[in-house]
Amino acid sequence: MTSCSRCSTYPARCFPEVRSSSEVYGETTLLGAPIKIAGIAGDQQAALFGQNCFERGLAKNTYGTGCFMLMNIGTEPQISKHQLLTTVAWKLDGKTEYALEGSVFIGGAVVQWLRDGLGIIKTSADVEKLAASVPSSGGVYLVPAFAGLGAPHWDQYARGTITGLTRGTTAAHLARAALDGIAFQVADVLEVMKQDTGIAMNGLRVDGGACANDMLMQFQADILQAPVVRPKVIETTALGAAYLAGLATGFWKDRADVSRGWQVERTFEPQMSADKAAHRRARWRQALARAREWEERE
Repeated sequence: MTSCSRCSTYPARCFPEVRSSSEVYGETTLLGAPIKIAGIAGDQQAALFGQNCFERGLAKNTYGTGCFMLMNIGTEPQISKHQLLTTVAWKLDGKTEYALEGSVFIGGAVVQWLRDGLGIIKTSADVEKLAASVPSSGGVYLVPAFAGLGAPHWDQYARGTITGLTRGTTAAHLARAALDGIAFQVADVLEVMKQDTGIAMNGLRVDGGACANDMLMQFQADILQAPVVRPKVIETTALGAAYLAGLATGFWKDRADVSRGWQVERTFEPQMSADKAAHRRARWRQALARAREWEERE
């Protein structure tokens, strides 16, 4: 950034005005007719709003190339003790609400690696059928730290590892372990969010392309030992932006009106015992330790 041409500092008048997340800012005629510009939000904040996480403690996770979890923490910002980001969720009607955010670097990208790097599937959608051909990962754990580890570990020197291989390990076991690895990383983030806030979670709302994978969602519920709720509309980033704009223009009256349009497509209830889930997470932590700080520091 360069300094203002009229002075050597960066006065407030040089920066955009801070406005709420839902109001009419202006109009565009780009599409031929006047259209109001009425909603502003970052993609993950928009997804949080699109998931109707309007109450403190409600959380959503977006499964894309990476995974991005936000939890509504209410009207008071809270600094995480576990290296999570404290961010503005939105500002509506003069009130600002905040969220904790944790990002997983490699989510659906591990499936792309199975497809493009190993060639064991032809399309990303094939991974569910391949993984379902075995009852479990057979003791195999895949830590997809291809670009280091994101929240809550923040280890740029970590690298991907596969542990627990035997001569009986097949491509199906690798596929299963890859999906498990996504769910384990999400569970790591949600666990520290609960520790930071002291909120007992009663479920996780999910969206993004990879949440269409029923096997992944079921294992996520099993490992979290909590329901995983998938809405009918899983592209909730766009939906949240539309909600914010619609509130400003009067298409929806209020958040209660918005909530009436949010519908659940399926809820995945835990089917794994709590003891088994705890054992699987303990083994994951062992595998995670082997991936940590693998790359030599310069």
